[in-house]
Amino acid sequence: MGASQADVGVLVISARKGEFEAGFDKGGQTREHALLAKTLGVTYLVVVINKMDEPTVKWSKDRYDECIGKLRPFLKGCGFKIKKEVKFMPISGLNGANVKDEVAESECGWWKKMWQAGDNNTDKPTLMSLLDSLDMKGRMVDAPVRIP
Repeated sequence: MGASQADVGVLVISARKGEFEAGFDKGGQTREHALLAKTLGVTYLVVVINKMDEPTVKWSKDRYDECIGKLRPFLKGCGFKIKKEVKFMPISGLNGANVKDEVAESECGWWKKMWQAGDNNTDKPTLMSLLDSLDMKGRMVDAPVRIP
């Protein structure tokens, strides 16, 4: 019931070598979850590329771009409007980088330039700031809480 009432979905993808490929290959859960989210009416999909701090990744822009490059056409095929409905962001869930606080430039020198330029459909530095900025049309934020 949760996804059928959600306006925003957060699709967490592992950047670790081998894990991304296992999730994205035919029959992988990444494909299933993205398709389910669109089918159930999720308006926005925030794709976070996690484990960017992992030793095989080391905040590599090439790895980030590789993951996004494979995801974009698939998500478009699921019915998402990439430029309007899908946002991409690199994070490290383990140490919280780009979740609440922006990753240090010494660790990831390319991210600040990307989000400031609005690349990958986001102009916010962190996941929390991105979620806070999404426009939820048709929601009455001042109305009483309704629990189904």
